[in-house]
Amino acid sequence: MQIKKVLVVGAGTMGNGIAHVFAQYGYSVLLHDVKEEFIQKGLQTIRGNLDRQVKKSLLTEDQKSQTLARIVPTTDLARAASGADVVVEAVTEDRAIKQSIFKTIDQAAPPHAILASNTSSISITELAAITGRPSNVIGMHFMNPVPVMKLVEVIRGLATSGETMNTILQLTKSLDKTPVEVNDYPGFIANRILLPMINEAVYCVMEGVATPEAIDTVMKLGMNHPMGPLTLADFIGLDVCLAILNVLHEGLGDDKYRPCPLLKKMVSAGHLGRKSGRGFYSYTS
Repeated sequence: MQIKKVLVVGAGTMGNGIAHVFAQYGYSVLLHDVKEEFIQKGLQTIRGNLDRQVKKSLLTEDQKSQTLARIVPTTDLARAASGADVVVEAVTEDRAIKQSIFKTIDQAAPPHAILASNTSSISITELAAITGRPSNVIGMHFMNPVPVMKLVEVIRGLATSGETMNTILQLTKSLDKTPVEVNDYPGFIANRILLPMINEAVYCVMEGVATPEAIDTVMKLGMNHPMGPLTLADFIGLDVCLAILNVLHEGLGDDKYRPCPLLKKMVSAGHLGRKSGRGFYSYTS
């Protein structure tokens, strides 16, 4: 199947990055969100990231202009889906919201369209089951920041066809990304391994083993991680970390995935990391 037009649903951190990459590599992109102000904020982020690429001589000014010209904003989800070859859903990690979006795009998108989710933990099989085209539903889990990170987990749901998988594998490669095929289990690969490490780091803080700075320093200098687990948790968003751990705990039924009480308390207090200005570290200065 020839893919020309891509709809990205959600203009937030992941969505604007996904739209950026598709547009940069020549695809026509419709960028959707529920409010025009959210889309404009996403476009502002894309412009800033493109400026950085130009400054680093990764793109020319002309390529930057062409990339921006390929992105069309829209708040009309059904109309946008009606002309898409591939839809990539990239909204908040909430099962009910994602299911609602998949019902809408399934009804509006042409029969050949592939419906993908950028979910970091929610079952692709469950999302596929509420559509009339489960063989055309798949996971495309990009890493943050999308324009920089090379990995994409491509998740095969129980009903995902071989044709759909092959199409998305080739599409991912066309974005200069490295696709890794994964079967549909809670957390897939990346978050099933990453989130327990972050959760254990939070337990170390709660139990007074060490300060966040000390824990991150040990993991950076001792394990050669580019950033410590608590800095990374703040970057991801503590609410997102909690949501993924809840999916792992519920889906696998093992208490080793039980979210740390301190993590729950911080999310309840609105200390979500970088996006709220406060998490394990302060970002207000």
